[in-house]
Amino acid sequence: MNHFWKDLGIQGNILYLVRWGFIAVLIGAVTGLVGTAFGHAVAWAVGVFTAHRYLLLFLPAAGLLILWIYHIFGEDDNRGTNMVLESIYSDNRMRITMTPTVFLGSVLTHLCGGSAGREGAGLQMGGSLGTFLGRLLKLDEKDMNIAVMCGMSGAFAALFGTPIAAAIFSMEVISVGVIYYAALVPCIFSAYTAAGIAGLLSLPPTRFPVFGIPDFDLKMAFMMVILGTLASGVAALFCIVLGGVSSMYRKYLKNAAARIITGGALVVVLTLLSGGVRYNNSGALLIDTALRGGVYWYDFLLKILFTALTLEAGYKGGEIVPSFAIGACFGCLFGELSGLPAGLCAACGMLALFAGVTNAPVSTLIIGLEMFGYSAMPYFAIVIAVSFTLSGYYSLYSSQKAIYSKTKTEYVNVKMHTDVKVHPFE
Repeated sequence: MNHFWKDLGIQGNILYLVRWGFIAVLIGAVTGLVGTAFGHAVAWAVGVFTAHRYLLLFLPAAGLLILWIYHIFGEDDNRGTNMVLESIYSDNRMRITMTPTVFLGSVLTHLCGGSAGREGAGLQMGGSLGTFLGRLLKLDEKDMNIAVMCGMSGAFAALFGTPIAAAIFSMEVISVGVIYYAALVPCIFSAYTAAGIAGLLSLPPTRFPVFGIPDFDLKMAFMMVILGTLASGVAALFCIVLGGVSSMYRKYLKNAAARIITGGALVVVLTLLSGGVRYNNSGALLIDTALRGGVYWYDFLLKILFTALTLEAGYKGGEIVPSFAIGACFGCLFGELSGLPAGLCAACGMLALFAGVTNAPVSTLIIGLEMFGYSAMPYFAIVIAVSFTLSGYYSLYSSQKAIYSKTKTEYVNVKMHTDVKVHPFE
């Protein structure tokens, strides 16, 4: 009988489950605590900025402070989420100093009205913490990769309150066409542990209601194909603008301090010209507005511009919620022009845009189900699939790899890009 279980590999699998159950819960607990603290700190910063909008004028000064913080922690060359992705398929490991720098830098960015999110920053902190704990536990190189993904899952789940999506996203976003199933149990355990801690510490999950969902039929399916097609173009545009602004900053402003001061000043001027703070911070208010209907036709374009000017200048935070805001505004606009329910189209636009810029369709669908519920699942599935396929090899993350083609059953192994000169399917 012992030989029977051994031949099936059951003994090794049980040992794996017990061992990684312990490690994943530990990583989930740590990332849950840090992620929850970060979530509350960002919420505080946004509240202070909303009450004292004159803090916007200090955005350039906050940028210099962020650069100084990164310098004293030895993180001058930090490249954000790209470093996290690279750590999975290379020997480049993150340091624990990434966690406090991202934490402080993101809070300062939100405090002074920069256009950035928090979940992307959470991925960076989670990856850093996972690496640190993996070293403390003396994990080997392959197990370190799982530890990094556990950290990403935990921090994302704590901040967003979508544990299943957080677990799958951390395994899916690294390489298009490959999901690291060896990390499934650890990431699930870590994500649920972190989300549970966030709930106990009163960090609310992200949930949006969608009302008036019509019956799904052939006409609605066709309209979702159109929305997904258009959203894939907006996703590519967002990536191109991010890459273009980054190139312009580095071409004309060689010094990091000059870039961040200039970027901060541009955001200040554009905010004053826009007559409000509609495009500042993560864009959560834009999402709420879009889901209720009533956006301006240019909202998604200005949110792209504000986000690119902020993040590519050197301010800290994430691109995830801004991408949701861009997609929600575009989807709402599509709904208003086509006569479809604006709230439903805003939700579909959010998910289509996210799938297009992250190339993670499975986790995007799960995010939709966890945030919006299951009533609109057919709409979500179609719009996500179309946007993911047609967005090509554009990505928020230049270190993301496409292992297999999106349109053929063939191995390609290329890095994603934001270079407009390269055809997205080459």
